[in-house]
This record gives sequence, structure tokens and C-alpha cells, in this order.
Amino acid sequence: MAKDRSVFLGPRLRRLRRELGVTQAAMASDLDVSPSYIALMERNQRPVTADMLLRLAETYRLDIATLAAARDDDFAARLKAALNDPLFGDLEITPMEIEDFGNSFPGAADALLRLHAAYQESQLALADHGDGAGDATPDPVAEARRFLSARRNSFPALDDACEDLARKIEAAGGREPYLSGRGLNVRRLPSDVMTDSLRRLDQHRNEIVIDERLDRASAAFQLSLQIAYLDLRDEIDAALNQSSFKTENGRKLTRRSLANYAAGALLMPYRAFVRAAEARRYDLEALSRQFRVSFEQVAHRLTTLQRPGEEGVPFFFIRVDPAGNISKRLDGAGFPFARHGGSCPLWSLHHAFRRPREIITEWVELPDGERFFTIVRTVTAGGGAYGAPRVERAIALGCSQDHASRLIYAGDQAQTPERASPIGVNCKLCHRMDCIARSEPPIGRQILADDYRRSSAPFGLADN
Repeated sequence: MAKDRSVFLGPRLRRLRRELGVTQAAMASDLDVSPSYIALMERNQRPVTADMLLRLAETYRLDIATLAAARDDDFAARLKAALNDPLFGDLEITPMEIEDFGNSFPGAADALLRLHAAYQESQLALADHGDGAGDATPDPVAEARRFLSARRNSFPALDDACEDLARKIEAAGGREPYLSGRGLNVRRLPSDVMTDSLRRLDQHRNEIVIDERLDRASAAFQLSLQIAYLDLRDEIDAALNQSSFKTENGRKLTRRSLANYAAGALLMPYRAFVRAAEARRYDLEALSRQFRVSFEQVAHRLTTLQRPGEEGVPFFFIRVDPAGNISKRLDGAGFPFARHGGSCPLWSLHHAFRRPREIITEWVELPDGERFFTIVRTVTAGGGAYGAPRVERAIALGCSQDHASRLIYAGDQAQTPERASPIGVNCKLCHRMDCIARSEPPIGRQILADDYRRSSAPFGLADN
């Protein structure tokens, strides 16, 4: 490295200091400079010299190649994505202006990113009440869903921490040896001893006990989840603190979602997983075997691949029971989920129970003409022993028409996008007048009396 080389690393240096858990004064003391000099470097008002890079690497035992990058690519990509929002469409902000803003004013840029995330959450909150079903009572489930949707279910900093931790787990020989190294043994106990628990941390005996009925994938997930709670607490809380919550239950549900996210990221580290997904053209069963996880776990993970600069196909995910109740939904693809009520009964998602464990592919078209390619299959939870209760659910994973060609399933699909099945988001929001599966009239449409004529559709609707 040339001795006179200097770079501006404000956001990266600030993030590094926070990750190390040191103050500006402590870092200044470690590097033998003044605290004001550290502050100036973090604000990009002073460059980080080659000599300072070497001191950072030697003092904190860091990889100098990582430190020497000319800018924080993830930060810049997130800033670019935020400023490309249609909200700013009339401002004609150039890429050079975005880069200059991020480099020259990293604190203000970070504030802008937080404000943009808060704006997206507020827009989703308005959508929750846009169909007339608003309720003054705070909804913790809706709070958690808005938090994830506003960030497209993607948390790059948490993914980075999980990749580092996954390497340590692999070096230790696996999850159980890693936990043993932390003084925690793993035991499997019968369900009657577990008293309705799948996993329990017994701090008195320094052991983690799990239900012996759990299959391999579920047991691995539960151990990974416990590791996430033990070793990624700060990273999970940092992601959680990006927002405020009206209810404590909303915060708890969101924290649980982030912990589940981290557990999936430990089982399927980001870079390795996105490379495998692209190589296998998003074959869920092949990915399930490669990473030794379940079909549903792979489907969950595929919704998270939106790290700036390393994006996979953007997917949405939904899970329903035979009664049509939605127990989970994740959106990374811009699918207009109904905020209240169920989904369209014409969608193959609701027919999958007739063909258990079979992958069903389908093109669907919404009333506005937007098309999505969907993959549907049933999954089973519970069981593991004779007489043990089981729950059968159907899950759907989908992407927009623009990305469908990257999926192995779309290549053999006899149905073409032009022959997509017409579905709606929700009966109250769908204005297809001739749908015989309609359960209630759409909002804002007048119902025709049937004194003299009864249409084949459940409701006759006026043209205006």
C-alpha cells in the first residue's frame, strides 16, 4: 500500500467503533491520537491515512483489506435505494450527488435512512386502515409486519454478524460442540418431560434441552435460535431499535421475528446461500438438502435476499391453514397482501391440501394486470411420534413476472404468463364483477337489486 494513500471511511469507521464497543476517547487513546481527530474522521472531515489503517488493523487485529475499501458499499447502496424512492422522483438526484452526500455528511445520510424507513412504516400503517377496517386498538401483529415490510425483510448488518458466527460454529465442529465450548450441554428429552416446550435453556444445570420428537431440521433450527439469543443479542436489539413501537407485544413479536431471521441466517449464511440459490435456479428441494434444512425454512430464507449489491430474486411468502387463516406473511416482492381477511379462494394456495407435499406452480394475475409466478406446497408441523398432534399448512412463495425466468420451475411451466389465473387480493378489494367465488361485495361498489334479474355472480354490481 502506498504510504501517502488516504481514504474517507466515516460511516465504516463509526460502525467499526460501535461494533468494538469503544468510545471515541478510548479509540483515540488506543491509536495515540486525539478524540477530536477520531470525530473528524468519522464525519469524513479528515481522511483515514495509510498509517492510520495500519494502526487500526494492528490494534484491533482486523483484516486491512476490509478496512481499506474506498467507501462503505452497503451504506452507499442503501442510501441510493432510499433516494430512488418514487417520493423523490421529481428531484433528479444524480448518483454522484448521492455518493458525495454519503461521503461528506455520513451522519445526515444515516438520519435520512432512518427517516425513510419510518416513512415506509407509516405508509404501511395507513394501508392497514385503507379498506375501512381500521380500529383504534393497536395491533401488535400488524406492527411487527410493518417493521419487516418497511425493510423488505432484509437486515444486512444482522446477516454479516450471522456469517461471522456461522464460521465460528463450523470451526468448533457444529452447534453442539460450539455450545459445549460455552459451557452448555445439549440434551433431548421426551415430550412429557418437556411440558409443552420445544426448547428450554436450563441455566441452573447449564444445559439446553429440546424435545426428542423434533426432526433434524427443526432441532437444528431450535439450537440455532438459542445461539442467536445468546450471542447475537446486541445485533438483534440494534435492528429492533431502528423503530419505535406502540405496544410492548409488538416489540416482542418483532424481536422474535428478528431472532428467527438470525437462526435462519446461521443455518443458511447469506453469501453461501444466495450463490447456491442462483446456481440451483431456486430449486427449493435441492437447497433444502444442501443446507440440511426444511422446505419451509428455505422458503423463509429466500424472502430475505435483498442485501444491496448482492440481491437474489425478491420473493413474497404466505402461509395458510385449511380454514384459510393466514399465520405468516413476508413480503420482499411488492405483493399487495390484504391487510384484513383472507386471500383469494381461486389461488392454488387454497387447493394445495388436495395434493399434499406436491409442488404446484401457477401464474396469477391481479386485477391491475400485474403478474406473479407462484410456487405452492403443503408443509407439516408437529408429529414426530405416534399420536403426536400435527398441523398441515400450505405455503406459497412468489415473485414478479420480471424475475420468473431465473426460477427452475418456470422453465417447465406449460401455462404461460398470458394465461395466468385471475385472482384478487381480497374480495373487498377486488373489482372483478363476474367472479363466482366472491364472498362479499367490493368496497365502494353499489349492489344491484335482483328483483328482475339474478346474475351468475353472488352479487350484481353497478357500473359506478
